[in-house]
Amino acid sequence: MGQSIVVASGKGGVGKTSIVAGVSSCLAKLGAKTICVDADIGLRNLDLVLGLQELAVFDFTDVLSDRATLEDALTYHPDIEGLSLLAAPARIPDNSISLGAFKELIRTLEGMADFVLVDSPAGLGQGFAFAAGACGGAIVVTTPNQMAVRDGARCAEFFYEREMAKIIVNRVQPRLIKLHHAHTIDEIMDTIGLPLLGIVPEDEMIGASQNRNLPIILAAGNGAAAAFCDIADRLLGNECPLPGRLKEWRVEG
Repeated sequence: MGQSIVVASGKGGVGKTSIVAGVSSCLAKLGAKTICVDADIGLRNLDLVLGLQELAVFDFTDVLSDRATLEDALTYHPDIEGLSLLAAPARIPDNSISLGAFKELIRTLEGMADFVLVDSPAGLGQGFAFAAGACGGAIVVTTPNQMAVRDGARCAEFFYEREMAKIIVNRVQPRLIKLHHAHTIDEIMDTIGLPLLGIVPEDEMIGASQNRNLPIILAAGNGAAAAFCDIADRLLGNECPLPGRLKEWRVEG
């Protein structure tokens, strides 16, 4: 059985979806079969970040409503072997979604992959409760911003009892931390109360690759791309980052 991990944040705008896309792409490139699930109903963007918006025909509500099989609903990445997406619906469905049915769906996906990464809606609403309740592990994403850290701490309270619950600090600018315009990594860990999984630097290539509808690891070999690879390596139980390997995955043009 694979491992399901909800990727959550206390507030929006911290780069949670970019984390899911980047880490899942690296996991697949490192040989781990990985399924991304977009649980942000009505505000889905994971298909765009992965460059799959033209290929994702069905969503997970189609599967739960028996309008499509799970195999038909999974969208396989054409350039990253072992990576697939189960999209969220573009609009809020008329009928309610059962938490039990969504949990069962995640259990089925665990049997099909090494990792199932679930992109949770930001905040602590019903969508978060669904995503968090269905997964065994959790990653809380924050930035060094004071509001993001405080909201991240509130989000983390839901995961303190889980064996696999960690933090990723995104959009880190060492200069701002040095000038005391942002929390240090130690302060963030103390406030949120979870161990650190990785640090992702501020990187303009994230926006540039998203505008090209291209996963960042196919567009860049350092910065955030290297950090995503490091995080994937840690999830696989390894300790050493592997940024040099990313150069082999770059797409020119």
